[in-house]
Amino acid sequence: MEKQLVLISHGRFCEELKKSTEMIMGPQSEIQTVPLLPEEGADDFRQKLAAVIADSQNPVVFADLLGGTPCNAASRLIMEGATFELYAGMNMPMVIGFLNRTLTGDPLDYEQFGKENIQHVNTLLTAVADFEED
Repeated sequence: MEKQLVLISHGRFCEELKKSTEMIMGPQSEIQTVPLLPEEGADDFRQKLAAVIADSQNPVVFADLLGGTPCNAASRLIMEGATFELYAGMNMPMVIGFLNRTLTGDPLDYEQFGKENIQHVNTLLTAVADFEED
């Protein structure tokens, strides 16, 4: 059974991350987003997320921040018996990695992939400049 991706965040970050990813990867109707809006409480968000999880096949959930309300609500669902993978600290490389994994069928460590794609560009540029001088 193929996994489905659910992005959760404070505010509309998850929706905008999906839109930004679609600029690169094209439309992604199978990715669901669940934003925690300013007028909502933790219970409101938990109910929205539970409904999306219930409608998803084999979901993987990426949350914006460990210890934040969206991640805590997802964690609570897991502790109550929901079954899904939950990762905190989402970034665009993780989302693109998920999509590529879906296309290729190759396994992917989302946590490691997200970390590996964080680079200090100044250091990379210095290394290129040093190489070009040699």
